[in-house]
Amino acid sequence: MGHLYGGSSLCLTAILIGILVLTLSTPCSNSLRINKMKSMVYQSPKFELEPGSVADKVYFDMDFPRGHIAIKSFNAEVVDEAGNPIPLHETYLHHWVVFRYYQRKGVEIVEQDGVNQRNQSNFKGARNQGVCQENQLGQYFGLGSETRKTPTFIPDPYGIEVGNPAEIPDGFEEKWLLNVHAIDTRGAEDRLGCTECRCDLYNVTKDRYGKPLKPDYIGGLHCCYDQTHCRVRKGFQDVKRSLYLRYTVKWVDWTDSILPVKIYIFDITDTWSGLNSQHNCLVEHNVAKSCKGIRGTKQSCIDTRRKGIRAPTTGYVVYGVAHQHTGGVGSTLYGEDGRVICSSIPIYGTGKEVGNETGYIVGMSTCYPKPGSVKIVDGETLTHESSYSSSQSHTGVMGLFYILVADQLPSPKLSMGNVSFE
Repeated sequence: MGHLYGGSSLCLTAILIGILVLTLSTPCSNSLRINKMKSMVYQSPKFELEPGSVADKVYFDMDFPRGHIAIKSFNAEVVDEAGNPIPLHETYLHHWVVFRYYQRKGVEIVEQDGVNQRNQSNFKGARNQGVCQENQLGQYFGLGSETRKTPTFIPDPYGIEVGNPAEIPDGFEEKWLLNVHAIDTRGAEDRLGCTECRCDLYNVTKDRYGKPLKPDYIGGLHCCYDQTHCRVRKGFQDVKRSLYLRYTVKWVDWTDSILPVKIYIFDITDTWSGLNSQHNCLVEHNVAKSCKGIRGTKQSCIDTRRKGIRAPTTGYVVYGVAHQHTGGVGSTLYGEDGRVICSSIPIYGTGKEVGNETGYIVGMSTCYPKPGSVKIVDGETLTHESSYSSSQSHTGVMGLFYILVADQLPSPKLSMGNVSFE
């Protein structure tokens, strides 16, 4: 398959003719390097779920391409032992996230230890370039229920550079970590409440570490951790299932013709005030039921949050997408002058089949700006806006924005006829 990004059919024709006559004499051909796209399908270790149960698993040293490469896409979904995709109304995929880290050579990782309990002399996180504090939102890739219909492909000539020997500390090796959070909602008494991790439905009063929850914490990640159980209808029974996260990674070997992109994740709950450099991303928030309007007129049932963020770099936006939960109606990132950097809208399912489940966000629209058309400047104030329907209350929802930024643009010669093959 060929991909053309802002290219010219004339330049492509010139390349093909040049191959036939064994001479590449056109201007664009001298600067063009075609990298063979590689693709591999992997599968996580097995996790088991029965009606109402939760799996929140962390897998160190996950299967992942090795070497100095450029990641082009990462897609995933939950499947059963036969490889059949599982619908969201049976197993809700709260999220999957992938982190990069460095592990000291010759040291064994104990799977049961949490990430924060690692021996820091043997384990070093290699987070993205985002602004959140060290232990939050450092992933390279991650989605939730929207995973099946959200494009993740990074256009040429860009890629996420990993495996660069110059960046790996002496005595360490680069590895990858996978976190999968899935909730079995078969027979659930309140399916939405289970997916929104309402504490009363899980009968949880302490977090995963045994620390009592605050009285005003009514729902979210602290109530639906691994091996918790959401309330199911009395008498309901179904089989325990063995499930997997099946993921597909596409990449190319690194060359100097590839332009690296940096990953930035912004969080609508970030409490940063602009007075210092310290960010505090809370990750989740609640939405209260609220409709505003004058009696007799159409009411607005929308809860909109806005957050100012200082742009951490100067560069060109290559890709953008938001992450929201059920009830989300869209998210936008604005520049200081009010220009739209990216607007990302949820796609809701309308049926029962896998990838189109009614009532669930099955995809998010993405942004692929024309090269050079969307630039952010270090220090400018960006505005992150995230909106949810408030016709009913929601707990533990998220408002994240993920963008890829390149320091430079492709040369005019490359942009005239940039081609890649899968």
